[in-house]
Amino acid sequence: MAGKRHPNASATDAISALDDLVTTSLVGQQEFAKNLGLSVTDLVCFAYILRAGDSPVTAGDLAGRAHVTTGAVTGILNRLERGGFVTRRPDPTDRRRVRVTALPDAAERVRSVYEPYNARLADLFAEYTPEEIALLTDWCTRAGTLARTYLEDSCGD
Repeated sequence: MAGKRHPNASATDAISALDDLVTTSLVGQQEFAKNLGLSVTDLVCFAYILRAGDSPVTAGDLAGRAHVTTGAVTGILNRLERGGFVTRRPDPTDRRRVRVTALPDAAERVRSVYEPYNARLADLFAEYTPEEIALLTDWCTRAGTLARTYLEDSCGD
């Protein structure tokens, strides 16, 4: 597959384009969350739970990943449970801990909101060669790690 010719760009151009993507994505997350009857923070937490797959997430893990207090996670989990998104069960080895998993129909509801957008992204990726996609994936992975590290360093307790 031949890739599409791409215009020259500087690091400044790339950072500007990334800033625009992040800003637009934040607005999109707000709209997606609203369509699902959730807040953005609730949706972010549910996304972490979904990514865990069949491995239950603890409330403490969720608090750390979402950068909220354990008290805030309790409220988030209450809303997610009332909305039919998750189930909570006591940890069999430590009754003080709660394990959270996504309910299958809730995962499907969220996928249905994101699928049209993901289909458009797939169409966009079709314009790139496998090597270019590998480069984009590497950059996004490394930038994500950098962002998480920066967040921990600058905003951690």
